[in-house]
Amino acid sequence: MENEIFESLGLSPNEAKMYLSLIEKGESSVSEIALAAGIHRRNAYDAIQRLVDKGLCFQIVSPGENKYNAVDPDKLTELLGEKQEKLAAILPELKKKFEHRVASEEIYIYRGLEGQKNIWRDILRVGKDSYFIGAKGGWQDDRLSTARSAFFREANRKKIVFRGLYDYEMKSRLDLLRGFGGKGEFRFLPKGYSALNSGIQVFGDYVVTYAGLMLGKMSNKAVFFVIRSADLADGYRAWFKYMWDRSAPVDRVQLEKSYRHED
Repeated sequence: MENEIFESLGLSPNEAKMYLSLIEKGESSVSEIALAAGIHRRNAYDAIQRLVDKGLCFQIVSPGENKYNAVDPDKLTELLGEKQEKLAAILPELKKKFEHRVASEEIYIYRGLEGQKNIWRDILRVGKDSYFIGAKGGWQDDRLSTARSAFFREANRKKIVFRGLYDYEMKSRLDLLRGFGGKGEFRFLPKGYSALNSGIQVFGDYVVTYAGLMLGKMSNKAVFFVIRSADLADGYRAWFKYMWDRSAPVDRVQLEKSYRHED
C-alpha cells in the first residue's frame, strides 16, 4: 500500500522501495538499501540518485562507501503540492477543450463506484438541480463516504438542489436520509411502484439510468447509462413533476424521530 502511494507521487517502484527502506533503516549504504529493498545493486544506484534529485534523501560522504538517509516524510506533501500546482496550471485549458468537444447529444456508459464519482463530477460541472426517480439511498454506500462528502460540499456551494422520489421501501429506512448532505426535498413513490435495482436521474441536459442500485448501497458492477439530450431531459422532468405531485411527502416528524433514535 505504501509503495503504491509513493508511486502515485511520481516515484518509480524501485525508488519507492528504497525510500521506504531508508525510512525504516536510517543511514545506509546503497548496497545495504538494495538488500533491504530487494533490488539489484546495479539498479539501486540509479534509483538512489533520482531520490537525491527529488529531494527525498541526501548523501553522507564516508571514507569507504558513501551512505544515504531519508529526508523527513513531510517532503512527500511538497511533491503532492507540486503535482497539484502543475495540474492547476493546465486545467483551465483542458476544461476549455473538453467543453468545446462535448456534443449537444451523446450516449456513454460509466461503471462501478468510480462511475458514480464520475456522475457527481458531471453534476458539479453542469451546476443544475437534480431530479431522481426511484431513489434508494445508494449514494450512502460507505465506500463512497469520502467522495460523497466532497461532492456535497461543492454542490452546496453551487446551490444545487436535489429532489428525490424514493422507493416506497425507503419509508422503513429513513436512517439513509440522514447522511444526505445536500440541499433537497424528498417524496415517496406509492407502494407497488418501486423499480428493482434501478433508478433515473436528470440534471441539466443529462438523463442517467442506474442499474445495480440497492437500498443503502451500490453494486460493484453498477452500470450508468448516460444520455445527453435537452429534449429528453425536459421530457423526464415533466414526467418527474407529474409523479412528484402525486407522491407522499416525507413525514418530517417521523424523520426527526429516526434521527433521535440514531443518536
